[in-house]
Amino acid sequence: MRGIRVGRVAGIPIQLNWTFLLVLPLFAYLIGSQVGEFSVLVADTFGVAIPADALTGGALPWVLGTAAALGLFVSVLLHEFGHSLTAMHYGYRINAITLWLFGGVAQFEEMPEDWRQEFAVAIMGPAVSVAIGVVAYAVFVTVALPPTAAFVVGYLALMNLVLAAFNLLPGFPMDGGRILRALLARNRPHARATQIAAEVGKVFAFLLGLFGLFGGNWLTVGLAFFIYIAASSESQQTTMRAAFQGVTVRDIMTPRDHLQTVEPRTSVAQLMERMFRERHTGYPVLKSGRLVGMVTLEDAQAVREVERDAYTVSDVMARDITSVTPEADALAALEAMQRNSVGRLAVIDAEGDLVGLISRSDLMTAFNIIQQGGRESLGLGGEASVLPGVGGRGV
Repeated sequence: MRGIRVGRVAGIPIQLNWTFLLVLPLFAYLIGSQVGEFSVLVADTFGVAIPADALTGGALPWVLGTAAALGLFVSVLLHEFGHSLTAMHYGYRINAITLWLFGGVAQFEEMPEDWRQEFAVAIMGPAVSVAIGVVAYAVFVTVALPPTAAFVVGYLALMNLVLAAFNLLPGFPMDGGRILRALLARNRPHARATQIAAEVGKVFAFLLGLFGLFGGNWLTVGLAFFIYIAASSESQQTTMRAAFQGVTVRDIMTPRDHLQTVEPRTSVAQLMERMFRERHTGYPVLKSGRLVGMVTLEDAQAVREVERDAYTVSDVMARDITSVTPEADALAALEAMQRNSVGRLAVIDAEGDLVGLISRSDLMTAFNIIQQGGRESLGLGGEASVLPGVGGRGV
């Protein structure tokens, strides 16, 4: 998740996603427009009255709404630090904490698979929220604050307790869903525990969506949609990670002697004709046996049809080549494709020579073979081992 970097705390970059810049004034408006209702709710919950008439004069409701909204997002940030610092204690790297439309996200470079570590990381976020709520409550009931400060402190006490309780619901990949997965993983493979937690999370998201729909709360509907998609995505990623464990790029790449290649001097018209005939959407470009670029159907289509005889592959190919080594993990290759928005990677050995090509279709075919026939169907072990149906095209 991308965002505007606003600082770094404990070595963790802090980012603001553009959706946060929209939702913050929205929250400030919603809180400010209901200051009276919230003050009654806080008073009824904690048994300490706040004089509502001292909160509603002039622009004061909007000032209180802004202060409460900022305090709420600072609380969310501290919640994410609870997760992040615990993960760092176990040796995991945090790429960033990002505040966005639905709160905060701690972006882990790698998620813990040890159930005890995942349980500790997941529980620490709600624990921080409870701690903030308890401290704010203690200040609210013991310190003689002016009504404006009492409203903000009381609101944050209540909302942090609500935040902790909501996050503990089993909506994987929310905190409660991750706690559920950790408990399931005590006596199950991690991938199976993820699948079960994800299915529970989808049911939760469906029910949450219905609640938001019938209540007319579209923010809740959006949150439910996000939980559903995130649960499906993480379940798929975990399943793929388990399937590709121990599988290298060499095991599933298309080796060089099976590759279809083009030369830089080939015209774009000839390239297009060949792509349609061979049903390929991309080729390595070789000059005197050396890799000099990659060309795709998208590159060729960028040239107008009447000019395709005049342009050559060297005019349109990508010279900045994204590559991977034969010994790299297969899943790392897929992540590199996603990160660089490419459909294939050149496989380059330690001497800088092209030894093969790996594409999304290679990876998906390999994944299907593993799912259908088990890991023994890969035929690993040889230098030239190629998956049945994977090698030979690679694009």
